[in-house]
Amino acid sequence: MREAILRAAPFRADVTPPVGFPLCAGWYPAAVAVENPLSANGIVLIPENQKAIVLCALDWAELSNGEHDAWRNALADAAGTTPDRVAVHCTHCHDAPWPDRDAQGILDQFGAPDVIQIGDWNQQVIVSVADAVRAASGKTVPVTEIRTGAARVEEVASNRRVLGADGKVKGVRWTRCRDAALRAEPEGTIDPVLRSIVMLSDNQPLAALHAYAVHPTSHDGTGQVTCEFVGLARDRVADELGFPQIYFTGCAGNVTTGKYNDGAGDYRERFTQRIADALRLSLTAARPAMVPNVEWRTASVILPPRDDFSVTDLTDILVDPAVSPKERSRAALILAYRHRCESGIPVVLGALHLGPELVWLHTPGETFVEYQRDAQALRPDASVIVVSYGDCGPGYIPLERSYAEGGYEPKDAFCSPASEAPMRAAIAALVAKQSAP
Repeated sequence: MREAILRAAPFRADVTPPVGFPLCAGWYPAAVAVENPLSANGIVLIPENQKAIVLCALDWAELSNGEHDAWRNALADAAGTTPDRVAVHCTHCHDAPWPDRDAQGILDQFGAPDVIQIGDWNQQVIVSVADAVRAASGKTVPVTEIRTGAARVEEVASNRRVLGADGKVKGVRWTRCRDAALRAEPEGTIDPVLRSIVMLSDNQPLAALHAYAVHPTSHDGTGQVTCEFVGLARDRVADELGFPQIYFTGCAGNVTTGKYNDGAGDYRERFTQRIADALRLSLTAARPAMVPNVEWRTASVILPPRDDFSVTDLTDILVDPAVSPKERSRAALILAYRHRCESGIPVVLGALHLGPELVWLHTPGETFVEYQRDAQALRPDASVIVVSYGDCGPGYIPLERSYAEGGYEPKDAFCSPASEAPMRAAIAALVAKQSAP
């Protein structure tokens, strides 16, 4: 790789919520203690003759709508770039924050404060992470070599949706699955491979970026804040090797640990070991990639909101004091996303092309793993690494056929079956081969 085609610097900042802060948008109990601190891990990339690119992964459940925009704007300002060149994702640990200022604003109007977020803590965290990005932007070094690696992860991921002979979902494998018959079913559609990019400067590792598609939860709903097994594995390997490891979750909307997790043992440590093993193997297997140029692409799309709930239906939920905080939160999130679509505010996908054979693709929401596998199939000549849980305004992004199959995700999605077509069109444009010079 030619020197100075790219400069880079990693960054890290604490994003651990205070005790009492809502977790997972109020869908789980609020924080009662911190089992493991949460962090923002990322990297500032400055391609030759281009504005900076910022890639950031938060140890949070989700980040959506106006809150996601606020993060991109703040990090862009800190790096001296534009928001379209900033990608902010969550690893999707469940016992972690899911801020959404738009949805909380709706709840406030209906007398339900502090369900999704409390006070100005979110804004304070944005400032601290922006400060870390600003500091990294001032100390970038030349990237003199890029390597790419991969390793299979054994007995962690399984498809959550178990289909019966009629093609309908007959059972759901949650984070923990105590149904032995469901656990005995095949893994189903997953992507079992963890993929990595390693950046070096003068033969010294600068940072590694990793992506693997699984819900990173071994157990949840405890109020114990945790970065879960993916964050623990990431930090364990970083401490061992002495350079930053940046972990992103792939398209895991329908992928959990359920087949391999009956809830009876210490599965967090078991899965931590398996992810750490895959990280080490992927780094060991990493080989130099030819990177003659760097290109950043974006695609903006409107993923249509679901229309089977009327505004009246959602308002009835919001005004009912007997409704659970989770259901009120969900109603507000659906309304916030609907208002956003009506205002014409799109979801933005991105792709970092490191030469002609390496693509790092950014997708929104809880995208189904089929989108990831199909993106890879579009470019058999390249290594396509897919990350998800970007702007989670749309919630789950299933396939169109998933809605007829039934199951949890289509019922809980904030977008409609018509979202598959624009998603696929955007992905195809983003992973397409670079134009000849």
